[in-house]
Amino acid sequence: MRLLYVLLSWLLTPVFFGYLLWRSRREPRYRQRLHERLGFGFRPLPGRSIWIHAVSVGEVTAAAPLLHTLRQRHPETPIVVTTMTPTGSARARELFGDTVVHSYVPYDTPGAVRRFFRWARPALVVVLETEIWPNLYHACGRRQVPLVLASARISLKSLRRYRIMFGLIRDTLAHGIVIGAQSEADAGRFLTLGASPERTHVTGNIKFDFELPPEVAGRGRRFRREQADGRPVWIAASTHQGEEEQLIAAHRLVLRRQPTALLILVPRHPERFAAVAALLEEAGLATVSRSSGATCSADTRVFLGDSMGELTMLYAASDVAFVGGSLVPVGGHNLLEPAALGLPMISGPHNFNARDIAGLLVACGAVSLAGNAREIAAEVLRLLADPAERTRRGEEGLAVLAGNRGAVNRLLALVDPLAGIAPAPPPD
Repeated sequence: MRLLYVLLSWLLTPVFFGYLLWRSRREPRYRQRLHERLGFGFRPLPGRSIWIHAVSVGEVTAAAPLLHTLRQRHPETPIVVTTMTPTGSARARELFGDTVVHSYVPYDTPGAVRRFFRWARPALVVVLETEIWPNLYHACGRRQVPLVLASARISLKSLRRYRIMFGLIRDTLAHGIVIGAQSEADAGRFLTLGASPERTHVTGNIKFDFELPPEVAGRGRRFRREQADGRPVWIAASTHQGEEEQLIAAHRLVLRRQPTALLILVPRHPERFAAVAALLEEAGLATVSRSSGATCSADTRVFLGDSMGELTMLYAASDVAFVGGSLVPVGGHNLLEPAALGLPMISGPHNFNARDIAGLLVACGAVSLAGNAREIAAEVLRLLADPAERTRRGEEGLAVLAGNRGAVNRLLALVDPLAGIAPAPPPD
């Protein structure tokens, strides 16, 4: 089965690069650093490294407390962070700067993986959530490099897909992999795929352990004074194509009852900033963009957050948060950042990317679900008119965060015994 996978990985490499070039039509960064995806481009590191793979923005953010702790405990050890997406790369640069080496993860062919291992020289690999790469995992086993799946999860849909390739997945998980599952259910699904019971543990979700930068609340207050002093403010964050139209319609309904309300609209992907600006112009809503450097006037109805790295500050400037990727079947984005700021939240019905987190926050009342513009507007208006309810819901979200912290420490208990292992690599 693995030989068939190796053959397919080679045959599909041109398709993969074609997909990157197609994506680069709107996001030129997908054309950059293509050599890294084949394992080229770096000199060997001076010593063996700790390698952390975090596929995109959410996983990079979740990895921050783990990475900072590992850096403190192993200050002389280089840390390599890999991502799949340019936005994940930008987030890694923002959070970690030059304290880590960033690369795109190599495509899962034997040659690309071998070249990557030659320069990264990992003594330990930590993969966030569930990125199962058979050739990469096989390389870890062959080189006796400890591999930990952190905050590992498998949905029922993914489980059905993996069962089709049961032999390959069973062999992939048989290389001494240590699994830190998010929940008992996730641990059970890994076991059905052939994971070792002795190496499968429930450690929780490290996304709950993130810490907001201490200056975020102050920056949010300053932004609010400068741009929307005395006005009710709601934010629609990490939005996707097909959502902005509904949110613009919702804001029109909000303005009928709250004519001074300001919507902060933050598209998920930078390549869509111009398209969303055009939507707002077509809608006839007076808009100020972050990139313009202008200040909102009393007539401004929408503030377009067309910048990177400022989302938490914009959350901190708001009264109510709608979290995007949830009106369309993208799966929903990070609800924990606005929860950590004590904001009441609204989400669409599609939250399968983090179903457990969404379920906890909906159950306690911190998040309400809305499926269309009218429902979103009704909830925004209700919350803007009721400060006590906003506070109550915000406190419920903070309680969920506090009650689920600790996954990083539980994960470190698995990682620490492995972090000092530095076996000599076998000949290629």
